[in-house]
Amino acid sequence: MYYCIAKLIFVALLSCSFLSVSEQQYTPDWTSLDARPLPRWYDESKIGIFIHWGLYSVPAVSTEWMWWYWQGTNPHEDIIAYMKKNYPPDWTYANFGPQFRADLFDPNEWADLFAASGAKYVVLTSKHHEGYAMWPSTFNFNWNSMHVGPKRNLLGDLAAAIRNRTNLVFGLYYSLFEWFNPVYLQDKSNNFTTQYFPQTKALPELRELVETYKPEIVWSDGEWQAPDTYWKAAQFLAWLYNESPVKDTVVVNDRWGRDTPCKHGDFYTCADRYNPGYLIEHKWENAFTIDKISWGYRPAANI
Repeated sequence: MYYCIAKLIFVALLSCSFLSVSEQQYTPDWTSLDARPLPRWYDESKIGIFIHWGLYSVPAVSTEWMWWYWQGTNPHEDIIAYMKKNYPPDWTYANFGPQFRADLFDPNEWADLFAASGAKYVVLTSKHHEGYAMWPSTFNFNWNSMHVGPKRNLLGDLAAAIRNRTNLVFGLYYSLFEWFNPVYLQDKSNNFTTQYFPQTKALPELRELVETYKPEIVWSDGEWQAPDTYWKAAQFLAWLYNESPVKDTVVVNDRWGRDTPCKHGDFYTCADRYNPGYLIEHKWENAFTIDKISWGYRPAANI
């Protein structure tokens, strides 16, 4: 089955009181950034929808981490066996690209469904750890939904539908790192003393997303291997809060470096399916899956 289905992931938002955003200018340090008041809309929006949809929806085996489980550091034997059984020996992950056609994708239908659910916002995976972009990224030539697969701006079409047909807030998930990107791997081999990947790829791409699609949630991920200084996270967030087109309304999570979860950001996610079990003073989010195993579509999932 080569058409792809997105799995809808509901996110429960819980806890504390709201603050209004001021006209204060923020400096690129956590003391200043953490002092920014939480935009009121987010505090009042208790339920959102998180969509993991991408190239991994084609093989739809295991999870959205399928490529890593197949060819990463410690490959899974069941994934290796699955690929040997179902695909030619010279098959690569990139070969899934043309099969990702999004034949049944109707952004208007999605928008209407989301609005009917009672959710207040929706977040789409713009790019997961495999690096495939769901929009015609300037910095991702020939590895995005306009050049390979649907030949369509999936992200842009959904953003337009959400804004034209609903009152939901539109947000984007973005993976900072990419498993097999050679530029990232070069920085990693240098113990992150070089910053070629964030300077030439991650940061320009994030700015393109914000300036073009104006997401009011920037949900960062893929932060855990490198410190926040490698990603220049504070500098990016200072720009986001001071100068970006969504500076007064945007919210971000806490995944901006291996040392930032549960410490910095407009809301804490700490870890997947985070539920502290008691009231904490900082805004937090429980991002959880419907499927116990995967964040994305998996036909083997049952009730």
